[in-house]
Amino acid sequence: MAKRALITGVTGQDGSYLAEFLLEQGYEVFGMVRRSSTVNFERIAHIQDRITLVAADLLDEVSMIHVLRDHRPTEVYNLAAQSFVQTSWNQPVLTGETTALGVTRLLDAIRTVDPDIRFYQASSSEMFGKVQAVPQVETTSFYPRSPYGVAKVYGHWITINYRESYGLHASSGILFNHESPRRGLEFVTRKVTHGVARIKAGIDDRLALGNLDAQRDWGYAADYVRAMWLMLQQDQPDDYVVATGETHSVRELVTLAFAAAGLDWERYVVIDERFLRPAEVDLLVGDPAKAERTLGWKRNVEFAELVQMMVEADLALVGAQA
Repeated sequence: MAKRALITGVTGQDGSYLAEFLLEQGYEVFGMVRRSSTVNFERIAHIQDRITLVAADLLDEVSMIHVLRDHRPTEVYNLAAQSFVQTSWNQPVLTGETTALGVTRLLDAIRTVDPDIRFYQASSSEMFGKVQAVPQVETTSFYPRSPYGVAKVYGHWITINYRESYGLHASSGILFNHESPRRGLEFVTRKVTHGVARIKAGIDDRLALGNLDAQRDWGYAADYVRAMWLMLQQDQPDDYVVATGETHSVRELVTLAFAAAGLDWERYVVIDERFLRPAEVDLLVGDPAKAERTLGWKRNVEFAELVQMMVEADLALVGAQA
C-alpha cells in the first residue's frame, strides 16, 4: 500500500517542494488548505492534479480530526504558519494562534485519531534569536526575538511534550533560512533577486533594503525538504538542525544577485530605515552535523548557485510579464 502523507501549508515554498519530493517517492499526497478566498495555488499548479487538496484549518481542531479520519495519512508534515517575521510584529496574536497553538491542535488530533501517525514539525532558526552560542546546535538555548520566534519555540516544545507524554513519533527540524525561486517576495533573498530582474528590465531604478550587514545561513529549500522526510523514516523521533554551516551577509547576496544580471549593485541599492527590525537577530549559523551523521543528509546546492538560480528564474518571470 502506498504511503499517505498530509502536508499543511502545501501551497507554500516548502510545501510545494515537499509534495514534489513525496510524489517522486510514490506517496499519495494530501494538501491541507484553508477555506479562504486568498489561497494561492501558483506554487503547486504543476502538480495539482496529482495531489488531493483537503479543507481544514490549524485554528480548528475538529476540522483536522475529520481530515485525519477521512484520509488516514501515515505521515503528517506541519509546514503551515504565519511565517513572516516582520508580519508577526503587527499580528502577534494571530501568529501565536497558528504558529504555536495550531501545532497543539494538530498533535492532539493525531493523538485522538491515530497515535501511530508520524509527525514532522517545522521549527525555525528564529527560535535562537539572540544567539547564546555560535554555531547553533540542537541543544543551544533559545532566545527568540520576535513574536514569530516565540510562537515557534512553543510549537517546538509542545512537539517534544507530546512525543514524551504520549509516545508519538514526533520530530522537529530546526531549519535555518532556505530559499528558492518559489520564495515569497516579502523575504529578503527573493526581494533582491526579483528587484534585480525588475531593474534589468528597466521597470525600476532602485531597490530599497534594510540592514546590509545582517548575516544568515541560507540554503536551498528543495535540499531541506529531503531532511524532513528522512526524519520520519528513522526508528526513533528526534530533533535536528538543518543548515549549511556557513553565513553570508545581505551585502554578499546583493553583490552576487546584481552581478548575475551584469549590474553594479551600488548604483541601485538604497537603505530604508523602515526595513530595519525592532530587534535584529545576531549571528544565526547552524551546525548540521547531527543531521548529516544520523540522517545521512547533505545539501546539494551552494549559496552562489542558489542566488544564480533565483536571479535567472526572476529574469524569466519578469520578462514573461513584460
